[in-house]
Amino acid sequence: MDPITLSRWQFGLTTVYHFLFVPLTLGMGWFVAFMQTRYYQTKDETFLKMAKFWGKLFLINFAIGVVTGIVQEFQFGMNWSEYSRFVGDIFGAPLAIEALLAFFMESTFLGIWIFGEGRVPEKVHLASIWLVAIGSNLSALWILLANGWMQHPVGYVLNEVTGRAQMVDFFALITNPKGWIFFWHTIAAGLATASFLILGVSAYHLVRKTKYTDLFKRSFQIAAIVGLVSSTLVFLGGHTQGQYIYETQPMKMASIEALWDTEQPASFSILTIGDLSGKKEVWSLRLPAFTSFLACNNFNCEVRGVNDIQAEYEQKYGPGDYIPLMVFTYWSFRFMMTVGFIMILLSAFFLWALRSDITKAKWMKWVPWVIVLPYIGNTGGWILTEMGRQPWIVQGLLKVQDAVSPNLTTVDLLISLIGYVVVYGALAVADFYLMRKYALAGPDAALRESVDVAPASVGAQD
Repeated sequence: MDPITLSRWQFGLTTVYHFLFVPLTLGMGWFVAFMQTRYYQTKDETFLKMAKFWGKLFLINFAIGVVTGIVQEFQFGMNWSEYSRFVGDIFGAPLAIEALLAFFMESTFLGIWIFGEGRVPEKVHLASIWLVAIGSNLSALWILLANGWMQHPVGYVLNEVTGRAQMVDFFALITNPKGWIFFWHTIAAGLATASFLILGVSAYHLVRKTKYTDLFKRSFQIAAIVGLVSSTLVFLGGHTQGQYIYETQPMKMASIEALWDTEQPASFSILTIGDLSGKKEVWSLRLPAFTSFLACNNFNCEVRGVNDIQAEYEQKYGPGDYIPLMVFTYWSFRFMMTVGFIMILLSAFFLWALRSDITKAKWMKWVPWVIVLPYIGNTGGWILTEMGRQPWIVQGLLKVQDAVSPNLTTVDLLISLIGYVVVYGALAVADFYLMRKYALAGPDAALRESVDVAPASVGAQD
């Protein structure tokens, strides 16, 4: 119940909660833009209904996501002022660009897309939803570049007078491989999240044979294709990220595999059981040499173990515990990996099944449950990313215990933490209610509540 622990819980809960909304926003924007484009190209009313229906779910998710993201940023000054003081000269740059360029861009053009139909030329209206999708993903890029710097600091010097990190190479920050691998992995995860939401909701309506069968068949087919491609890209991005972790964060790599001693070749843990401390192995079942392949693309490279890295870090950084809590790194990786494989297999199966009439398939009644899969995978991946670098808040430069605001009290944090849980709990209920309401209601609700279209002569100005 000390301020450091409570601050970690508060930021951790806020981050995980916020990331429930981010991937769907990143992915769904592209789907809506594509459907809107097909409508303007073909004048097929089904595509317009698709854009409005999926756009309604996109808007609900976007609104809740924005609220949670703003609160998250407040904590840099409230809970983590020492962190902000240390990295402000670097971390502030990408966050400022994200807010001034990407966030304002997506917010402005989202308004045009919502209220401009029939009031602005068709090409302007179409461009607005594409700019929303681009802006959302640009927003993610700058945040992930900032987080990539925390995982692998580049382009900086330490000011000996102030003790702060100062940027000396902005180009190094924006080309940091860690940030770009994050971006690839996250954007693919966003498309996969949107795909599986569309698959699940479409299946619900197809099983009930509503009047919009053609709309949901098209949606199901598009989502199955994108789901297979994006899930595969998530897997490839994760593999690439693992190899970069092997090079830049060896302790995280070792903790993912519960690898205590250096091995060459290094075995892969199928199942490891530890003690209650989460830092001692009791029993394990391992697959020979496979971790070497994951780390180096060959079955014979050396992977350093936790014990050797701990000894090196004590010599380099001073006495301390540099081992992450393995129960989180180990199991979050396995949840993420297992879910990823299931999503690839399911997407391939759905595409194969589309050769026949899927509305008559008995298994279709279970498909709506696939919606939860990417949320499990996304949460597992984020927990792994952040927990795996502990005890560092900036890898090799600043520990979490040194980053917390010095004047915080336990009472302050308990009040704010309880407040966040209550408010975020209410938002979660509201989001679930609205998403479920409009998803089950179908396109009629989205069309009925759309802004009235102005006279066609306005659109004819194009």
